[in-house]
Amino acid sequence: MLAIDLADELLVVPAAAGGAAGLPSRGELEVVDDIVWYGSARAGAVGHGGAVGRDADKALDADSNLDNMVPAGEDNLVLRALRLAGRTAQVTLVKHIPSGAGLGGGSSDAAAVLRWAGVADRLLALRLGADVPFCLVGGRAMVRGIGEVVEPLPPEPARFVLCTPPGGVSTALCYRAFDELPVVAPDPARRNDLEPAALRVRPGLALWRDLLAEVTSRRPQLAGSGSTWFVELPDDADGGGGGRVQASSERLVEELASAVSAAGARAAIALARAEGAAG
Repeated sequence: MLAIDLADELLVVPAAAGGAAGLPSRGELEVVDDIVWYGSARAGAVGHGGAVGRDADKALDADSNLDNMVPAGEDNLVLRALRLAGRTAQVTLVKHIPSGAGLGGGSSDAAAVLRWAGVADRLLALRLGADVPFCLVGGRAMVRGIGEVVEPLPPEPARFVLCTPPGGVSTALCYRAFDELPVVAPDPARRNDLEPAALRVRPGLALWRDLLAEVTSRRPQLAGSGSTWFVELPDDADGGGGGRVQASSERLVEELASAVSAAGARAAIALARAEGAAG
């Protein structure tokens, strides 16, 4: 697993003992949606490879089994992390990562609360989810077991462009589909074994994969259980063209945003770097 520099923001105001005026006597959460969506939501336009029409546009935007809304109730991972740590606080969560995107947004939010509370126990973190122990450690690591064994690896600089469709993919449904699919030989072009299962749960993701492939001329990979597709960008081989690389990456985002808009859809698009990447 690999940590990138795309993250939500959390403002934590701890509760004083006995509940001081103006401070919560239990965990409270305010969620602020600050996700930037590119494109439009109009139906029936031009997509990759020519006219796609209304049906294909529906497949782009409307076959999700989740929305992008983050639950602000007691099941939110931030509040669960507070309870697990035995702390009370008022938390403002500014979301930059869509829900159900396969990017570990909720897990990293929970890990941030645990770090704030001084909790470093990975087995305790595992109670919140399989990705939370890694998020507690960060960096780059080999993760084994059900998430509790995190073996840190040396950082490797990397840059990515991410494309997240509206809606998301239910992790539970994706793993259920994975269990139901027949065992097949590994595909060397596919680095994520959950991809066929995610496509079974949400077939329209294939159109997003193909659109990103057309714009970048690279084979996109699925993040987690979806719905985000990503492409690793070429590194700066000579070490002296960081500005050129950044400009090229920004042009790529513009091209992708134009392609998404032309398809009559919208997506969250971002550039991200792995921890340890320069520039």
